[in-house]
Amino acid sequence: MLEKPAMDYVMEVASAAHFSGLRLDGLLSAPSTPTSARSSSDGPAQPKQPFVIGVSGGTASGKTTVCDMIIQQLHDHRVVLISQDSFYRGLTAEESERVHEYNFDHPDAFDSEQLLECIGQLKCGKSVNVPIYDFKNHRRCSESFRKVNASDVIILEGILVFHDQRVRNLMNMKIFVDTDADVRLARRIRRDTVERGRDVNSVLEQYAKFVKPAFDDFVLPSKKYADVIIPRGGDNHVAIDLIVQHIRTKLGQHNLCKIYPTVNVIQSTFQIRGMHTLIRDREISKHDFIFYSDRLIRLVVEHGLGHLPFTEKQVITPTGSVYTGVDFCKKLCGVSIIRSGESMENALRACCKGIKIGKILIHRDGDNGKQLIYEKLPSDISERHVLLLDPVLATGNSANQAIDLLIQKGVPESHIIFLNLISAPEGIHCVCQRFPFLKIVTSEIDVTLNEEYRVIPGLGEFGDRYFGTDD
Repeated sequence: MLEKPAMDYVMEVASAAHFSGLRLDGLLSAPSTPTSARSSSDGPAQPKQPFVIGVSGGTASGKTTVCDMIIQQLHDHRVVLISQDSFYRGLTAEESERVHEYNFDHPDAFDSEQLLECIGQLKCGKSVNVPIYDFKNHRRCSESFRKVNASDVIILEGILVFHDQRVRNLMNMKIFVDTDADVRLARRIRRDTVERGRDVNSVLEQYAKFVKPAFDDFVLPSKKYADVIIPRGGDNHVAIDLIVQHIRTKLGQHNLCKIYPTVNVIQSTFQIRGMHTLIRDREISKHDFIFYSDRLIRLVVEHGLGHLPFTEKQVITPTGSVYTGVDFCKKLCGVSIIRSGESMENALRACCKGIKIGKILIHRDGDNGKQLIYEKLPSDISERHVLLLDPVLATGNSANQAIDLLIQKGVPESHIIFLNLISAPEGIHCVCQRFPFLKIVTSEIDVTLNEEYRVIPGLGEFGDRYFGTDD
């Protein structure tokens, strides 16, 4: 049994604009392939996919400045910046002799295959050696590489990072930095004369002959692929703040939430982690297990209610003022999957006064044999939104049978919200692939299922622990 001082310590620790050019509606994660095979309980967990950002724009548009500002604001995450310039092809002896006629702003000037391999390795959680390009001699440093380790965020910047569809497909967010052409030319002159040892006349000649035509032919047309367009580059602090906010939201999401937008994990806090630590401890007393489980269930129920439709409503306050708020969804009911689901009924009743609650009993024999034994549902359930209650989503087979029954009773799939305390990835795949419009709300997604179809790390047989029948 967990001693009181230890429990007090755990809980004490646990308490510890809209603007021109920005389009957040098009932000989509790169497609991932769900794994249907069940992994071994003692196997390594799948590494979390890094968030890949592509930053494009004309030469000297401020791409590097934007990247630096994003990195500074994401200081509590591991972020790596990779420049497309590192992947310039080395010039041959003949090309070097006529370097002033070589177009460095053409897609063929880059080694896209090596770039693809590099980003692919980083997305798999592996370290890579990024080449170092010598801009004065126009060739790669044959013996020098920059070692880049796996990170939470990968930023790939360059004038043509949107040109190759294969590279675009690796990106979770695409940003185009839009800066006035005169400003870009002035910056390029300063950069190439100071940092790359060129004279002004050669810079202007190259700009007129190659840079501007390449911008019109290749860079500007790729602007249509951008999710976010930043006018004025690094001077647009509002845009960068919103981008960083979106990145932080995505980094906080489980990978399954990116695959299935209908899966919602309540935001983790030290309080929630502390309560999970307590209820997962096999030494906790029954009284404390029920107490902290009820607290977590209440949070899940409240979060689930937030996904219901609402209407605007005005009321008169005691001061005689008008307050514009919302009116809750009236046609609502709960359905618990007996027996563990009944543990969630009290929290639902506490949140929704007088709510009707139905019941479904499904007998399980291992994972294959399952049979509907009993159901008692409100007669008008087809007219209601349904909160389906089961604290643990394991294989998803029983849940699918319960959902099938609700749909047979006339409940639209999109009107069902499935509430759990913990969910296994296998169960989420099983339910979401069959019912893509149903919402799942859970407080944590665990690692896997073991050979006995138990959630790992899990919390054991929830119903037995909650109702005291595990002795």
